[in-house]
Amino acid sequence: MHRPIDDSGHGTGDGAGRGPAPVPPPYRAHPVPAAGPAGPWTAGDGVPDPGRVDPRVLGALLARHGWQRRGGAAGRYGRWTPPGSGPGSGGTSLLVPDSLAFPDSEDLIGEALTALARSGTPSAREVLTGLAVPSDEIRWWREVPPGPAGTVPWPVQEQLRSAARKILLAGALAVRGRAGYHGSRHRAAAQAALEPVVVATDPGGRALTAFLPVPPGRPVAVRLHHALHAAREAVDYRRATGGMDAFDSAVGAGVSRELTEALVALVRGTEGARIALAWAPAAGVPAGCAVRPEPVEFSPGDLPALREASARYLTDEPSVPVRITGAVVRLRRSGPRGEGTVKLRVLGGADVGHVRVTLDEEAYRTAGHAHLVGLPIRLVGRLESRGGFRRLADPSAVVPVQVDEAERDRLMKSLHGTAEDAAFFEEACGPDESG
Repeated sequence: MHRPIDDSGHGTGDGAGRGPAPVPPPYRAHPVPAAGPAGPWTAGDGVPDPGRVDPRVLGALLARHGWQRRGGAAGRYGRWTPPGSGPGSGGTSLLVPDSLAFPDSEDLIGEALTALARSGTPSAREVLTGLAVPSDEIRWWREVPPGPAGTVPWPVQEQLRSAARKILLAGALAVRGRAGYHGSRHRAAAQAALEPVVVATDPGGRALTAFLPVPPGRPVAVRLHHALHAAREAVDYRRATGGMDAFDSAVGAGVSRELTEALVALVRGTEGARIALAWAPAAGVPAGCAVRPEPVEFSPGDLPALREASARYLTDEPSVPVRITGAVVRLRRSGPRGEGTVKLRVLGGADVGHVRVTLDEEAYRTAGHAHLVGLPIRLVGRLESRGGFRRLADPSAVVPVQVDEAERDRLMKSLHGTAEDAAFFEEACGPDESG
């Protein structure tokens, strides 16, 4: 298992037990993330350019991931050994210069990076990942009974991965807006914000680390830093006083139904779980955050409070008044006349992908005619939270929206490009719509 990042000797200390120290500005520019979704993250066995690696950043990452500095010329070089290895134990060791001021500094960094790439130590790959793209790290641990050969069964490992994804998504949603319940709002943008994230799993299956590139991932890391601590404080308040007021105020820090549900998934079936965060050494500490944030721990005894908060967020989040422009993608009603249900692909006015709305006969006919000629419609209503903000209540002022010919052609192709859409188009064209 990876050593916890809050263990002594971790962080950006000086190696002499005097605690963490801030990493000064590098002598040379640190590597900039390449254009594209992954860049150097998935470069196989590729090694970062030693000429672009700040030795102080390398030393900070080694210390964070459990490597020990065991001597070396003070102010010149340091010798680092992997986690769990004692003095004179042999195996991998790295000679890392303290700065780029010496003629052989770049050569030594190159040798150290090559040794890391060839090392079988799991933390070596994590150090290289942190060097390739400056990244904040979020690490999860779950205390679960071991399976055969001391490893964690695959379904239990998948539970950890699933819970971690949900926690990251909750943080990304909170960056887009603070709410007790997000539902389907902002979901596409939040998922897109997580695309550059890379995940490394512990060989034993009890731990998982996510690397959030800086930028664009730092806002998510900062929001989760505040939200997780706020959730922990709210649970403590609930267990001590029986009141839920702390969960109401925690929404401002980023706590939501999505986060409490993710924490329930993380803790359920375990003896306890914890989450720790460490900032990218090359990027420094964000404003308003601790230099070395304390890990946040949750236990099975916290589950009732988390579940109660989740239900509270679901029922208390108010409906949202909106004025939506959307393209009709589905029309359905039980008979040739009367009200019917319409599904819209939202083009503007709300941060959701699709909504359903029940329209009276006249408005339903308007939606059907707009669908036939490839025009979107505009209407006013309230997004209901109980349906995940996927249903529009109290619709009114349903009118088609005029668009230019090119935009109409694009909408027609997108709406009727599949057999399923064609069936809905035929339904709108049928005799049921004529009256």
